Amino acid sequence: MPRFEPFPGIRYDVARADPAAVTAPPYDVISPSDREQLVAADPRNVVRIDLPVPDDSGADPYAQAAALWAAWQTDGTLVTDAGPSFTVYRMELVDDDGHARHTTGVVGALALSPPGDDGILPHEFTTPKAKTDRLDLLRTTTANLSAVWGLSPAPGLTDLLHCDEAPSIHFTDDTGVTHSVWTITDPDRLTAISTAVTAHPVVIADGHHRYETSLAYLGERRVAADDGGPGVGAAEAVMCFMVELVDDELAVGPIHRLLSGLPDGFDLPGALAPFFELSPIDLTGAGTVARLQAEGGLALITPDGDWLARPRPEAMASARDLDSSRLDVALAALPSPTVVYQHGVDNIRGCIARGEAQAGVLLRPATVAQIVDIAHGGERMPPKTTFFYPKPRTGIVFRDLH
Repeated sequence: MPRFEPFPGIRYDVARADPAAVTAPPYDVISPSDREQLVAADPRNVVRIDLPVPDDSGADPYAQAAALWAAWQTDGTLVTDAGPSFTVYRMELVDDDGHARHTTGVVGALALSPPGDDGILPHEFTTPKAKTDRLDLLRTTTANLSAVWGLSPAPGLTDLLHCDEAPSIHFTDDTGVTHSVWTITDPDRLTAISTAVTAHPVVIADGHHRYETSLAYLGERRVAADDGGPGVGAAEAVMCFMVELVDDELAVGPIHRLLSGLPDGFDLPGALAPFFELSPIDLTGAGTVARLQAEGGLALITPDGDWLARPRPEAMASARDLDSSRLDVALAALPSPTVVYQHGVDNIRGCIARGEAQAGVLLRPATVAQIVDIAHGGERMPPKTTFFYPKPRTGIVFRDLH
């Protein structure tokens, strides 16, 4: 089973920097305008390191990120824990359907091994994506700046993370998510948490690309060590936000699809009819995904109206019991559509209204039980099947890889 251990965290000095102003959403959901706003709010915002961009100077943005990373540690913006610690991180929100949600996890160092080996279980395929950006950042900063998300079936892990004292960080972001953070340094608690997680396989829930990039970086460090360079050091592990694999601690949403590139005048409902029983439906208002779950179908969203799409069992005999798998079967019969992944019903409707896509398909979420069964069976879901939310902020804690 994979080792999960505490490490000396590098953190913003909260006496000098407001965590709400210097942390940021994950790098891959930040638009250029979002980045500008984050930097304008506080020039010490983590996006200047985690999402480097070229400037007018022509300097290497990754070298600039590394220089800033070093400078902030020198001037006291960032401080290092005196010893190994685990970071307990809790997120709370009220979702679009009015339900209170929470996720409590612990940030530690997860030993790296190829997916499928040593208890590391990926749960879905990844889409082709350039990894050079994250690899270049790893090479220059020699640090984990953001955590991958792991799921652990360790029973009682959430109870081990309970903290009675006031959190060291507590704020609500502009999306309504409340973030609370505690640092655990007690040796007995560190051992208990490490032992609990290490006794079970780990499902990689989010951050598959960063996990694979960390493996590539570890390979580079091993080659360098064999050539007489420094050892691999802390690069043998990756920073991981570990959450107990139970329904109470996870909010799993679907990732919907946007379709474009179809011939002008293409009859999309007609093309999907052999695979789905289609009927008009009004999906305006809140609770769309919950309604699809109750109705037992997906939804086709077009400029001309919405359709409930109930899968035809005879057409889906080869598909796994997932909406993403069912839709893949149907899309294979279409004339090479371009598929873009997008979460949020409003985002789908907005793209269609702006003419950025010809249609959208709303999916129902996979369940925690399905995630567990597929991962333990050595199989994977189609790409972009699950959307775990809320997302941990980048900048809560960092990990040095020297």
